[in-house]
Amino acid sequence: MITIYHNNRCTKSRCALAELEKSGKDFEVVYYLETPPNKAELTEIIAKLGIKPLELIRKGEKIFTENYKGKTLSDDKWIDVMIDHPILIERPIVISEDKAIIARPTEKIKEILD
Repeated sequence: MITIYHNNRCTKSRCALAELEKSGKDFEVVYYLETPPNKAELTEIIAKLGIKPLELIRKGEKIFTENYKGKTLSDDKWIDVMIDHPILIERPIVISEDKAIIARPTEKIKEILD
């Protein structure tokens, strides 16, 4: 099963969702702003992405620039920041089994669909 962590206000996220719909594959949509991942789920997503937690943070968001820019936190603390402020989680994240990608640009979704 494919899962997309989706924000409908994001153009890239809507494009990724459209690609999933066109693929004909079964998928689940998680509206992560309404239903944020818990710490274990977010830790697992980051591991599947193969990145550091700070790499998943949207650094242009006001919450980040006003509260966290220039701070040095542990990976665990950055995960806590994303749990407290899910708007900081980069999107869209698409997961299939043990593989995950940030579908930016949208064409990256082919890594999951192929």
